[in-house]
Amino acid sequence: MENEYDTDEDSDEVAENSNEVIKIVNVHKTYLLGIEGVPALRGVNLTVHDGEFISILGTSGGGKTTLLNIIGTIDKPSKGDVYICGLRIKFSTKDTLLASIRLNKLGFVFQTFNLIGSLTALENVELPMQLQGKLSREEIRQRARYLLKSVGLETRMDHFPNMLSGGEQ
Repeated sequence: MENEYDTDEDSDEVAENSNEVIKIVNVHKTYLLGIEGVPALRGVNLTVHDGEFISILGTSGGGKTTLLNIIGTIDKPSKGDVYICGLRIKFSTKDTLLASIRLNKLGFVFQTFNLIGSLTALENVELPMQLQGKLSREEIRQRARYLLKSVGLETRMDHFPNMLSGGEQ
């Protein structure tokens, strides 16, 4: 299986099953609270195949956000194996590679909006497409306008995040 990401010789292995978009094997995550370790995840296993839709449910404090942060490559596990789009994510995986995976392979909806306050709604939508560098400036503008229009924000494109309601953000 060919991988489009540059990796170190000893680093990120490619998973064998190409239709596995996410594979989590015996993942543990422990946070340090002072000198004491607080386990957030203990031996989690999860496989998500291409086209599959899943929900993650659990009690408050049960590790749902921690698991999502690990899947989204925002955090790394203390122990266990994580494969995203066939690429093994390790503690030593470089941040530039993780950023590339987030930009090109993952969609992540945060609990908070994380919009850039100095950019308009239109500019916030354009930004990821600019970072990808695959479309022309005009194509990016047209696509961003189309996306905002498709969610009913055609009259709010030039508004900054602090001028938008929570639902609009």
